[in-house]
Amino acid sequence: MKPIRFLAYAGALASFLTAAGQSVLAAEIPLGSKTLEGQIITQVLAVDPANYQVTIEDAQGKPVTLQLTDQAKNLHNLKVGDKIDIQVVRSVAYVLETNVGDQPGVTNESAVVRATKDNPNPGGEAVRQVKVTSKITAIDLKKHEVTLLPPEGPVRVVKVEDPELQARMSKLKVGQTVDAIFTEVLNVKTSR
Repeated sequence: MKPIRFLAYAGALASFLTAAGQSVLAAEIPLGSKTLEGQIITQVLAVDPANYQVTIEDAQGKPVTLQLTDQAKNLHNLKVGDKIDIQVVRSVAYVLETNVGDQPGVTNESAVVRATKDNPNPGGEAVRQVKVTSKITAIDLKKHEVTLLPPEGPVRVVKVEDPELQARMSKLKVGQTVDAIFTEVLNVKTSR
């Protein structure tokens, strides 16, 4: 799926995610998560289906043109004056993988749900999840710091602020991995 350009406009983004799992050999341990949510209710000022563009009103009443992808199939059904309800949820969750020896990496998954025949109004829901795996290369219990090797770029030193997580740092091992799981959900509804 191509990037959803509504996300750049939506501004107030957020997410939800639960992260926990267990197997016989290893367990994923949730370290923390953050969620932000945003909603924008606006109206259509102009529609250009041939170029996949929609102009909407921003919070100050000024026009903003959104460039959509060719996946926006029902733009011909969108009319000037239609109401648009955009809900965005963005989350990040951090999970410790207790296996030792996994490698840094990135996975990217996405899905799209569109309007149905019974509801021809443009809209739908898009979900994107990116998992970035970083390897623990050093642990400093006195400073409450963990050094991580991401898939690309230099190592990063992360300060552990949460007292509960600081208490669990003694159980960490060099070579374990930490997954940062980013999830974005975009829901767009239109009405007249």
